[in-house]
Amino acid sequence: MSNLSSGLPISLEFFPPKTPDGVDKLSAVRQKLYALRPEYCSVTYGAGGSTQDGTLQTVRSILAEGCDAAPHFSCIGASKDSIREKLQQFKDEGIRRIVALRGDLPSGYGGFGEFRYASDLVAFIRAETGTHFHIEVAAYPEVHPQSRSAEADLQAFIAKVQAGADIAITQYFFNADAYFRFVDDVRKAGVDIPVVAGIMPITNSSQLMRFSDACGAEIPRWIRTRLQGYGDDKASIQAFGLDVVTQLCERLRAQGVPGLHFYTMNQAGATTEICRRLGLGG
Repeated sequence: MSNLSSGLPISLEFFPPKTPDGVDKLSAVRQKLYALRPEYCSVTYGAGGSTQDGTLQTVRSILAEGCDAAPHFSCIGASKDSIREKLQQFKDEGIRRIVALRGDLPSGYGGFGEFRYASDLVAFIRAETGTHFHIEVAAYPEVHPQSRSAEADLQAFIAKVQAGADIAITQYFFNADAYFRFVDDVRKAGVDIPVVAGIMPITNSSQLMRFSDACGAEIPRWIRTRLQGYGDDKASIQAFGLDVVTQLCERLRAQGVPGLHFYTMNQAGATTEICRRLGLGG
C-alpha cells in the first residue's frame, strides 16, 4: 500500500436479511469484505424497528466473526423505558458502537413518542450509559429531505454533536463539493468531530435513482444521463459506476476525508473493486 492510502479507515453497511438463504448469502459476502480490514460494520433496520431482531442477529454474527459492529438505533415512537431496555441489551451483547438516528415514522403511526429528534436519543444514551458507547450520527451534505432549510439542517446536526456524538457518517453523495462545503460549515460552527463520507457504489441505475429520490441524494445530471443512456446494459453501468465512484473517493482522500463508509447493499464486488483501485485494505 502506498503512504497516501495507508491509514484511511473504511467501514461497511449491511441490511439484515429477511430469509435463511439471505443470511447465508450475507455471511459469504462478509467473509469476502473482511479482507478489506474494515474498522467496523453497521447494520440497518426499518421504520419503527420492523427488522430490529434481524439487526441484532446480524450484529451478533459480525462480532462473533471478530469484527466490530454497530446496530442502527432509531428512537421515533419509542419510550425512555424501551430505549433503556435496549441499551442494556446492547451492553449485554458486548456492543460498544451505536448509529443513533431519529428514524422514520411507520405509516399510520400516531406520534413521535418520547423522542422527537436524534439529538434527544444521543443525549439520553450519554445520560444513561456515559461513555460506554461510541455514538455515530447521520449527516446530510445535500440537506435532509424533510428539513425546512439548509440552516435548520445544520443546526440539527450541531445539536446531535453537542448532545455527545463521536463521529458522523454522511448520506451518500456524488458531488464532492457538497461534502466539502458541509464540512466547512460545521467547522465554522465549532464542530470538530470526524465527518466520514458515505459512499454508494453504482451497480444498478434504476435502484440508485429510486433510492436517491427517496433520500434526497442528488445524482448529477451528467451521471444520470449517462446511466439512462446505457439502458439495460449492466456491464456498462457497472464499469461506469466503478470509474465515477473511484474518482469521487480519490478526490475525497486527496482533500483529507477521515474515512469512507460503504453502503454495500449486501454485495461484495463493487466495494472490493473500488477499494482495490484505491489501494485500501487487504
